[in-house]
Amino acid sequence: MARTIFIETTYLVASVLFILGLRSLTRPEKARRGMQMAAAGMVFAIIGTLINHEIVDYHWIVLGIAVGALIGYPLGMWVPMTAMPQQVAISHMFGALAATLVGVAEYYTASGMVGPGRMTALGFETLFGALTITGSLMAAGKLQEVLPGRPLTFRGQNVVNIALFALTVGIFFYLIGHPGNATLFYVMLALSLAIGVCMVLPIGAADMPVVVSLLNSYAGLASVATGFAIGNNVLIIAGALDGGSGFLLSVLMSKAMNRSFGNVLFGAFGTPAAGAAKTSAGLTARSISAEDAALQLAYASLVVIVPGYGMAVAQSQHQVRELAEQIEARGGTVKYAIHPVAGRMPGHMNVLLAEANVPYDRLYDMDEINPEFERADVALVIGANDVVNPAARSDPSSPIYGMPILNADKARSVIVLKRSMNPGFAGIENELFFKTGTSMLFGDAKASLTKLITEVKSV
Repeated sequence: MARTIFIETTYLVASVLFILGLRSLTRPEKARRGMQMAAAGMVFAIIGTLINHEIVDYHWIVLGIAVGALIGYPLGMWVPMTAMPQQVAISHMFGALAATLVGVAEYYTASGMVGPGRMTALGFETLFGALTITGSLMAAGKLQEVLPGRPLTFRGQNVVNIALFALTVGIFFYLIGHPGNATLFYVMLALSLAIGVCMVLPIGAADMPVVVSLLNSYAGLASVATGFAIGNNVLIIAGALDGGSGFLLSVLMSKAMNRSFGNVLFGAFGTPAAGAAKTSAGLTARSISAEDAALQLAYASLVVIVPGYGMAVAQSQHQVRELAEQIEARGGTVKYAIHPVAGRMPGHMNVLLAEANVPYDRLYDMDEINPEFERADVALVIGANDVVNPAARSDPSSPIYGMPILNADKARSVIVLKRSMNPGFAGIENELFFKTGTSMLFGDAKASLTKLITEVKSV
């Protein structure tokens, strides 16, 4: 009795810490504390699980903890921020793998002799867990560029995918009434693994952040089912939080791109339709020297900095802060424009700038900062591409048409720091780069910013 009370108490504490941690993530200044609370909650959940009376041998558990620590520490400490989205996808894969293995083990141990209610939970966690495993691997492969970033499609692909999913769901419902059919259970497992592959391969790399978030919600749903299957309350609560937050995040990211879930999952965004996107033929981009760019920045009253994935690749967030300090020392004002899908995951730019100790009150969401561009002397775009492309407003043939963007083109002057004229994640030319008021400062962002800092000091 005392053991049961202790277990349930640790689960209650863990659940409260999970909820408070998730709530803290809504504000940048509290995000780090939120992560610490969530980690503490996981410690309580593990402690409660380890004293469960059903455990008869700790050898494999100790080995699992050791292996998990050996894998988890490098993933958390050594993976660069540029690779964080694929790291998140791999983490979801491990969570889904755990849920799937529990479902298979529970079914195998029971020799198929389970009631309809428990079979529903086992089948649900196996189905969604398995498709999340392979789906997360495909997403990580696309983000890491191990797999082609373009949508891999074929004629009738959506029909095949829907038919495959319908067949798998049909087997799932059949098993609820006939749980003893082990062959069909493992067929459902194999089909679910195939669904994950077929679901993600036709989606372009530009949509992978939304896909990863959606897969996160699937992993959460699988955890909820696992909790019901083995009677674990903390899994039910944590899975519900994970699933609900992942789904809401997917909705918000789709809204930020002005696209529906159906369009993300079936629209093959990431490669424009043949002949649809404009090209740079006949257009010329104007380059600028670091000295001339520094003069504009030094005498600007308002500079709006637009960080993008290029800043993350160059790891130049500290130089961005130093440049802003130099501008402010000369009496200018600096604000940071943050697009919801800048980079390759939500909050990517916020995390990088926070790491460089940029004050939170200088970071402005898209709706807050867009009216400021018209009075900005300079919009400094650092490695951003699609999120500042005016084609989203002006070109109905563009695959990003209708996506809300940062209005950098409305500033009096635009300076773009970029390695080359290569297109962004959506694979299309950026009209901003060819506008009259835009100047391109080519090169590595960190080196260019370092040069700008030196030049602004000397003005």
